[in-house]
Order: sequence, then C-alpha cells, then structure tokens
Amino acid sequence: MSDITHINQKRREMFKYSGALLGGLALAGLNKSALASAIASSKSDSGTTESVIRINYNENPLGMSPKGQEAARLAIAKANRYPYKEEGQLREKIAGLHGVDKSKVLMLQGSCEGIRSSFEALGTEKTQLVIPELTYEGGPKYAKVMGMNIVRLPMLPGWKFDIEGMKKAVASYGGPTLVYIVNPNNPTATITPADLIEPWIKSKPKDTLFLVDEAYAEFVNDRQFRSVDGLIREGYDNIILLKTFSKIFAMAGMRAGYAIGNPALLTKMANYNTSESLNYCAIAAASASLDDKAFINYSKKTIDTSRQILIDTLKSLDLAYLPSEANFLFHRIKVPLEGYQKRMKEHGVLIGRAFPPATDWCRISMGTPEEMHAFTKLMREFRTKGWL
Repeated sequence: MSDITHINQKRREMFKYSGALLGGLALAGLNKSALASAIASSKSDSGTTESVIRINYNENPLGMSPKGQEAARLAIAKANRYPYKEEGQLREKIAGLHGVDKSKVLMLQGSCEGIRSSFEALGTEKTQLVIPELTYEGGPKYAKVMGMNIVRLPMLPGWKFDIEGMKKAVASYGGPTLVYIVNPNNPTATITPADLIEPWIKSKPKDTLFLVDEAYAEFVNDRQFRSVDGLIREGYDNIILLKTFSKIFAMAGMRAGYAIGNPALLTKMANYNTSESLNYCAIAAASASLDDKAFINYSKKTIDTSRQILIDTLKSLDLAYLPSEANFLFHRIKVPLEGYQKRMKEHGVLIGRAFPPATDWCRISMGTPEEMHAFTKLMREFRTKGWL
C-alpha cells in the first residue's frame, strides 16, 4: 500500500466521522454528474498523480467542525430567506467572545473583504501604507488600486518586522497613514511580540490607523503574542482587528470573517462591503464552529503534531527554518524553488509558491500527521537525489 493510498483511507475515515457535507448536497438535489463535475473543478491545482497532498494554501486539513457541517446542512432549508436575524446573533456571539459591544463588530465575507473595504473607505491618494517587505500581499494589492503611497520596510535578520523603521516611516510622513500588521505573519509564521506593538498603538501617532490581521492567532503557543482586542476593550479607537473563519475553523470555501474596532470606522467600511450579509450556511457554520471548543482544540493539537513532524525532518536534513506559530512553516531550501515545486507536484504534493524577496525559502502548510509523514519521507528521498 502506497503512502498516499493509506492517507486516502485515513481521509475517508475522517470524513465518515465528521459527516462531511455530501448528505446536504444530496438533499439539495445535486446529482452524481454534477457532484463529479464540482469535484473535478476543485482539483484545478492538482498534481499529475491521482491523489494529491495539498500543503500550499494554509488550510485546515481536518475539514470543518462536524457541528459546523451539520449546521450548514440544516441551513440549506432556510436559504430562501435573508439571514439578517441570524447574522445579528452571530455578531453578538463574536462580541461576547472578544469582550466588546456588538457595535464594534462588522461581519465580512472573509478577512480579505475587510482589507479591501478598509482601504476603499479610509484610503486616498494622500494616504501612505506602511508594511513590512515580506508579508501577506492583500494589503499592498488593494493599496495599489487606491493609488496609495506604499512604503515597504526591509526585514530584520530572521525575517522579523522592523517596528522601529516602521515608526520612523509613520512619523516622517505629513499625511494619513495605514499600518498593516499580520500577526502571526504570512508567510513567515512568526509573531511580533505584543510588547513591540502595543506601546506604538497606545502612543496614538497622528492620523494613523493600525490594521491588524490575526488570521492565524488561534494556532499561537508563544506567550509573547497578545491579541489587540485587549486594546480595543481599553477604548483605543485607532485599531481595526481582522479575523477569519478560513483557518482553524476550516471555512475557507464559505467566506466568513469579521472586523472589530471603532464603530464609526466600521460603518464607513460597511459601505464598501459586497453584500449586506453573509450567506445563511456560512453564518450557521461559523456560529456552530465557535461553540465546538473540542474540535478547535483538536485542530490545534493536530497542527502542533504535524509541525513537529516537519521540524524533526528539517533538523535531520540540516535545513534552516523559522519558529512557527501558525498552521504553516517557512524553511530554507538549497535548490531553486520552481524546480522543487514542480517535482513535488509530479509526486502528488502541492507546496507553497514563491515569496520574494525570500527566494530561497519555502512555505509549507500543515497537513494531517499522516500527510506530513508521507511528505517528509519524500523530502528525504529528494535529498538523496540532490533535489532538495
């Protein structure tokens, strides 16, 4: 039995346990032909082998919480109605989770919508965006569309944020500034300690808004990390916190997220949202997933286990890596990334893309422990052939 065949068996066992969503699809009248077409379409990024290990998009390999799946399935029957009441209830639940008033919560179709709507609502050609050189590209992408002045600060050794350099860029500018901080950062998976971020926010630099993206916060083990929601509870109104259900809650394909911050700013952002509400199934799944603490803990422990499998292999292969506080890890490679990606794809494994200027580094998302064992076995084989 091949490693990937064994993994597929484990996947089937997992989906049997979780209930999947095929029952809900059947109830919705999706026939076998349509289902096959949908599955084929979803594999557009697949490799050249029949089965694929996807460790390239920072997804939760376990899938959505069983309770979330069931809630989404049941919500299909109500999807002819607008879910305004249910979205309000979800807002209240999120507000309680973060200890803020519900007026400080804005629902989003994923955190990317929050980045876009905040830039459209609050940015102009006179606004500068201050960001680290190596971070999630959503910020600079939307800033470019808005014609904003983008200031990229070179990274410090270890691919750390140059917070002092960012401070100077803000202080030296004579106009409005957006500071975009992803914590833990993508693609490095490292955190910026709260002791570096919080004093800067508390100093309230003139005409400056901090957009803090905490998509991966639920995976963090390092106690130096602290969510900025605490500052929002203290009354600081120069922060917008972005959160998503795409990562630990495994809802990447359902598009749900939220922003927390100054109600006046959120109202401006809401004017640029693509819809008045999330879809019924996403709301139901998000609400149920928040309540499923056991599955959240299970997901985190699974990622911790998978990460250690990869770390042990990187050590044995003498490949440098950054300390990971997310569901992915950034490690150095000794061959060109493009060729390494191609060979991995030919062997049924999809790995992360290039992240300039870190051209000799590779981002690996965490799969299940079984997938990581298969992947790391392949890494060792590649080393013997001079491919890694």
